[in-house]
Amino acid sequence: AEGDVRPATLTPRVDVLETDDHYLVLADLPGVKPDDVDVRFEDGELTVVGRKPTAAYARTFRVTDQVAADKIEAGLKDGVLTLTLPK
Repeated sequence: AEGDVRPATLTPRVDVLETDDHYLVLADLPGVKPDDVDVRFEDGELTVVGRKPTAAYARTFRVTDQVAADKIEAGLKDGVLTLTLPK
């Protein structure tokens, strides 16, 4: 229908850092509010989705090491999502 505009789906820029005991994932989600971020970890895949009125960000990663899924921590500040995935 005319005027029916779907938000674009974008791939956020992501940095993944690994230490002996955890992964640190940094994802650029400019303009996304904390309530509009969805992080899921299922069957060894980490999925990050962030939504804002004009676009959505989505990215999925395969994690080969064991991750303590119940201890994943997330924070969003200044448009950067920080995830800590304990091994």
